[in-house]
Amino acid sequence: MVHIRPYEQNDWPALWSMIKPVFRAGETYPYPSDTTEQDTKKIWIETPAATYISIDEITGEITGTYYIKPNQPGRGRHICNCGYIVGETARGKGVAAALCLHSQQIAQEMNFRAMQFNLVVSTNEAAVALWQKLGFEIMATIPEAFDHNSKGYVDAHIMFKKLKSE
Repeated sequence: MVHIRPYEQNDWPALWSMIKPVFRAGETYPYPSDTTEQDTKKIWIETPAATYISIDEITGEITGTYYIKPNQPGRGRHICNCGYIVGETARGKGVAAALCLHSQQIAQEMNFRAMQFNLVVSTNEAAVALWQKLGFEIMATIPEAFDHNSKGYVDAHIMFKKLKSE
């Protein structure tokens, strides 16, 4: 079972150890492989409107995380953007789906009207399929938009889901 709660300052060491290998791998996030801990904290904790973590209720370990922030400033801030990471040992166990569903609920509570993912790497087929299953549409595919660490230049999708109709 997954419990999702707001990030707390003492979560950082465990969260950094989960985020670091994902950034280093260069397969799903555009940040340089040598992004520092300080820069990562700014990206994942300080800049977003909020950051959440998922915890395995049995072991107490952090299994995943997401941030939520306005996708654009000013007149574009009614659409949010989120980033998700699931720890290696928790993948394939429904954590990403739980995080995404939770983020949609939080987005609505924060009065966002829609959610947009700006750079879903096409080779991250599990994520693309999950986001589509959860109601996101591919709005555009940008050829060779992502410099994948092992596959070279690959396509990336912009994905979108409307949350409120009023």
